[in-house]
Amino acid sequence: MKKQIFSLLILAISTLGFGQEIEKGTIKSEKLDEVIVNAVRVKEDTPVTHSNLTKKDISKRNLGQDIPVLMNYLPSVITSSDAGAGVGYTYMRVRGSDASRINVTINGIPYNDAESQGTFWVNMSDFASSTESLQLQRGVGTSTNGSGAFGASLNILTDKISEKSNAEISNSFGSYGTRKHTVKYSTGKINNHVEFAGRLSNIHSDGYIDRAFSDLKSYFLQGSYSDDNTIIKALVFGGKEKTYQAWYGIDAKQLKENRRQNPYTYDNETDNYQQDHYQLHWTQKYNKYWSTNVGLNYTKGKGYYEQFKDKEEAKNFKNLITDGSDVIVRRWLDNDFYVMNFTANYKKGGLEVIGGTSFTNYTGDHFGEVIWGSDLASNTKIRDRYYFNDAVKTENSAFIKTSFHILPKLMGYVDLQGRFINYKTKGVNSNQSNLDVNKDFNFFNPKAGLTYKFDNFNSAYLSYARANREPNRDDFKNGTDQHETLNDFELGYRYNSENIKINANAYYMGYENQLVLTGEINDVGSPIRKNSGKSYRAGIEIDAFFNINNKLIIQPNFSYNHHKNVDFRTEIDGKIENLGNTAISFSPNVIAGNIITYIPTENLQISFLSKYVGEQHMSNLENRINGEAWGIPYSDLLEDYFTSDLNVTYEIKPKKIFKYIVLSGLVNNIFNKEYVDRGYFGTYVSKGKTVGYSGYYPQATRNFLIGLTLKF
Repeated sequence: MKKQIFSLLILAISTLGFGQEIEKGTIKSEKLDEVIVNAVRVKEDTPVTHSNLTKKDISKRNLGQDIPVLMNYLPSVITSSDAGAGVGYTYMRVRGSDASRINVTINGIPYNDAESQGTFWVNMSDFASSTESLQLQRGVGTSTNGSGAFGASLNILTDKISEKSNAEISNSFGSYGTRKHTVKYSTGKINNHVEFAGRLSNIHSDGYIDRAFSDLKSYFLQGSYSDDNTIIKALVFGGKEKTYQAWYGIDAKQLKENRRQNPYTYDNETDNYQQDHYQLHWTQKYNKYWSTNVGLNYTKGKGYYEQFKDKEEAKNFKNLITDGSDVIVRRWLDNDFYVMNFTANYKKGGLEVIGGTSFTNYTGDHFGEVIWGSDLASNTKIRDRYYFNDAVKTENSAFIKTSFHILPKLMGYVDLQGRFINYKTKGVNSNQSNLDVNKDFNFFNPKAGLTYKFDNFNSAYLSYARANREPNRDDFKNGTDQHETLNDFELGYRYNSENIKINANAYYMGYENQLVLTGEINDVGSPIRKNSGKSYRAGIEIDAFFNINNKLIIQPNFSYNHHKNVDFRTEIDGKIENLGNTAISFSPNVIAGNIITYIPTENLQISFLSKYVGEQHMSNLENRINGEAWGIPYSDLLEDYFTSDLNVTYEIKPKKIFKYIVLSGLVNNIFNKEYVDRGYFGTYVSKGKTVGYSGYYPQATRNFLIGLTLKF
């Protein structure tokens, strides 16, 4: 079956580009650069729910915070950070789905970690400064490269080729010792064909949480050749991060005593990681109908986090230390990731066909070493490894998607994808248990939809999409080897005029064996997941753009969601109980946002941004387990919160030296709200009774960032 599906898809794709006569002469194409991401993006009339952000949108608030934080005001999006100020380890959820379920591509290249399936923006600080545009597709979305999208997919296009030479220096400073320094340049097109561009960035923040500092360095280099029909881009980008431990948050008592405290005191309780990406893209336009893109990628990642463990926590190291010894360990990751993508695009009249293939290979070593012990065993030396486990993951995928006119006002969309995965791992884990896996997954993911245009302003769409996902490494460690399946139904309406844009949609996402977050976290602060059987996510989303006049713009969005586990079963007080339909963890019913932008003069913009997130449960138990610890009541319920930001940009156009001088200011949480946007909740058995415990990640109260950008 695997070979048949793959052969059919490859055959369909191969027919796209061969046996065609190539027109002679040059073809002007200002958007040839966008062919790089054309295969994984959708257009405005595609029956897929999506939002776009341009470089202009991003730059207004780009003062050091990560991409997830800059996306906070998109529909159904929730963001958070460990250190509380949006720098360092940051997170994003869409429709209640966490980062491991959001497919991310950069220029069509998968960015999610192949094993954990997560996205670690801390490894690419200030990447927003090298982003031309991004598109967030909610739900399954269109077929893309890499892991399946179970909540959303995010694809990023890096900086386009600049026609003219330019340079800029950006500096920003703010609360909690936060600062960002960025230098960018472009040679412009040399001899109308060749361009070199680059960026260097350094970001530091002490963090809102005590000692939760971030020290982040990153770079972006681009060399390109282009003419009317060809773009060849070579990209090298990456970053190096050092962050202090804030993964485990604080408990209810600590939250009440001092919400900024950090229980970790070892000086070097830090995470240290470097990741470098090498991409090569060749985009070719043959005539006004045909174009192709070849993308190659190599990613190298290596790093460790260091931890002090007292004699109680050090029991797993008994073969390396004597009883009662303290120990300091480093746990390493060392991985390599290779990607080869090919896409072909045919467009004529109302017909567009895109076919693509992707081949990826990931190898990763996991190992730990002892770097100090108060009383090492006689046969132990510094740097001795106490565990080692290696992994190999390969994926072959192919897709073909087409949009076509059924009637003058009715457009059809069909998208077929096959994904074929093998995951192998062998060796010993950090807890001294064996992890030996050799598992194949073969997935067929069909998608289809209709768009009806009533007139030039009004349209409606209906779509269905199926997606499958393999378990990640932690799922295998926790005994889960079942894949998940999602059936996504979307019904939407769009109104699009010059001054008013309205998008409204209803969705139903039905899951089989959904891996929901239990509410607990593991020994490195990552959430633990378990199969919940049948479950669903459903909701209504509305977002709009109102250009009231040339001075006032309003951009509201609202979503009402209903996320449920069906007949959820769990063990309470030693007995398996059916709790009925319970709320899925970390999935609030209401999410709303609004941006009001006032433009008193051509050079000045003032934006007031607001976000409301309703209450949510931190487990799937829906508050069935509650009690009191240290005289403080605990439950799995996380309170709702409402925050507002103020963003001001002022642009000066001097007559000499600089092209532009841009002054920026951002006040986050302007009303000084004390809130918690993320936490965890777990259970344990004491004297035959199930009791709970909770942890919280407090976010910063009122804080500010100011910036100055000089453009040459």
